[in-house]
Amino acid sequence: MYQNAGSRKLSVLSVALALTVMAACGNDSTGSAATTTTAASTGSSAKTTVQSATTTAVTGATSTAASSGSSGSTTDATPSIVSATNDFLATLTAAEKKSVSFDFTNTAQRQKWSNLPEGLYTRSGIMWGNMTAASQAAWLKVMQATLSADGYNRVRAEWAADDFVTGGNYGQKYYWIAIMGTPSTTAKWQWQWGGHHVTINATISGSNLSLTPSFIGVQPATYTANAATVKPLGDIVSAAFGLVNSLDATQKGKAVRGSTLIDLVLGPGQDGKTIAAEGLAGADMTATQKAAFLKLIGFYGNLANAEDAASRIATLTSQLDQTYFAWYGPTTEGSGMYFRVTGPSVVIEYSGQSMGGDTANHIHGIYRDPTNEYGASFGAGLS
Repeated sequence: MYQNAGSRKLSVLSVALALTVMAACGNDSTGSAATTTTAASTGSSAKTTVQSATTTAVTGATSTAASSGSSGSTTDATPSIVSATNDFLATLTAAEKKSVSFDFTNTAQRQKWSNLPEGLYTRSGIMWGNMTAASQAAWLKVMQATLSADGYNRVRAEWAADDFVTGGNYGQKYYWIAIMGTPSTTAKWQWQWGGHHVTINATISGSNLSLTPSFIGVQPATYTANAATVKPLGDIVSAAFGLVNSLDATQKGKAVRGSTLIDLVLGPGQDGKTIAAEGLAGADMTATQKAAFLKLIGFYGNLANAEDAASRIATLTSQLDQTYFAWYGPTTEGSGMYFRVTGPSVVIEYSGQSMGGDTANHIHGIYRDPTNEYGASFGAGLS
């Protein structure tokens, strides 16, 4: 069972207040993978500060996630991740530190994530809404050290969307943090952050980082914050429709598997399972289509910081001919649809959901690597 959608309402104030925390943590990213249309800032200095934080989190409609991270620093990111995590732990009380910390061998906790909202799924660790502002700011720095600027800003925009959902325990405050193992530049450990519609599992061992499995979804897919229309997955949607509609009749006959969208196959609770590749192989695409295909995959491969994304993108590029693109649903942009990418070391699913009425405004998504779930390829997988 996946998340049950509720009705939606605008709550600009709640998003603004939450994003103010991000401003306090010193994020200096200049762009975001999220698509947005911004308006001029107005009002008091306090409002301007909030708008600045919001703009930092969600601007950058023309940014290209497929290139952000593959040409950046090659300096090992692990020391920065470890330092930020230790700084976060230092802000916690003894009781809070105990609640957020788990043994690395606690397989059940490492897999304890879902897209279901609070009340329909029981998480463990420490809840965002129960943390001090100092702890919240420190945690955001952990995410910034681990993710790319585009990846971080995309996740922040997805997270902020939760404040626009009503009818249950929805909102940014209902996200949880857990740390399995001891933050280390050499030993194996994992941090986990997530709630309704977004989860990041970051497994680290030495210089190695795995961000799979992670849940990359959003509800609503479009919202307004501080006079900006925000679409956290807008660039992914545009790239996917662009790719499917660039195919000729023969190619589309292979790629489009059905006229009705389907649900996730390898969503939460499906760890260890595999799915057969179907659709159109990269080998059967033109050079231009291959570039578009790699760009689409790159939105996920480049969730990680520049150093870790570089090796990830190199692998995905080398396997592009053996990677397949499949589509279910209408191919008219703006429609709700499902697409899947299946390759030797990647599975991506994007699924519009009918709960709530508009299948284009309620998205479930998964990012997996069948060879490296929870760091399996570098010896940090589930025991």
